[in-house]
Amino acid sequence: MKMLLSRPWIWSWAAAAAAFILVMILTQGSGASDLAYAALSFGAFAAIVGLGQMLVITLGPGNVDLSIPAVMTLAGTLSLKAMGSDPNTAVLGFLVAIGVGIAAGGANFALIYLLRLPPIIATLAASLIFQSIAIWSNRGLRIKPPAGLADFATGRTIGVPNVAWVGLILSVIVWVVLERSNFGRWLLASGQNLRAARLAGIPVELVRATTYVTVAVFASIAGYFLASFSGGAALNMGQEYLLTSIAVVVIGGSSIAGGDSNVPGVWGASLFMFLVVSMLNSYGFGVGVRMMLTGLIIIGIVVAASTRRPRT
Repeated sequence: MKMLLSRPWIWSWAAAAAAFILVMILTQGSGASDLAYAALSFGAFAAIVGLGQMLVITLGPGNVDLSIPAVMTLAGTLSLKAMGSDPNTAVLGFLVAIGVGIAAGGANFALIYLLRLPPIIATLAASLIFQSIAIWSNRGLRIKPPAGLADFATGRTIGVPNVAWVGLILSVIVWVVLERSNFGRWLLASGQNLRAARLAGIPVELVRATTYVTVAVFASIAGYFLASFSGGAALNMGQEYLLTSIAVVVIGGSSIAGGDSNVPGVWGASLFMFLVVSMLNSYGFGVGVRMMLTGLIIIGIVVAASTRRPRT
């Protein structure tokens, strides 16, 4: 038990369990299975973008991707336009979304590396460009996803939402890369001490470039499935995932100072965030209260994390 409690991710899962119980109390125990299914469905999107954001934050202080919402919108819009609601085009749409992610991630890193812009400024500026392209591409049209893809995005397998299976597959891949590959060791070393990693012969810039491309690809995948799940791509479809992607990383137990990551914690935090929203909705609170509470949670965890002994 002591070893279990020492795991940083356990607290996000404990918080999710507590939130689930509170919602059940508020609803007098009705709809437990429906609530669990909804938490897995909507939590999956937060987990997917959270995994990408976690990798960027692992790079160390100052690294964060603010272009995630715009990349989600652009990928969802362009993939649906490529499919045009035609059957048997799901693979084409997915490849378009992946291509958007690679291009967006490459553009973000180019601004960071070539122009020496801070990641926050570079990704924020790039997000304005991505969002403008999405607006130009959308032009007020609402294209529905192919029926088969929509059925998959909203369907379930063995009682688990298909989008949750997608998120779990990506989570396993990220975990294996972090724990069992040279790249994972390079990423953690770069986040712990960038200068020492460079002196040790680690290709630091390659690691940074790959990481920024990866977070954009994950955002594109989330946008592709979110557009299919909701029946179309809206220009504000990714807006709520900016704060959420950061919140699930912090709440999930990853170090905000970099050099440490926590895949299970991202899932626990994603479920917790959805359940908190459900609890607030039960009380009739709106989006403003939800965002304020999320901000207060992040501030509280950052303050608590700052009491840890700094790295040397």
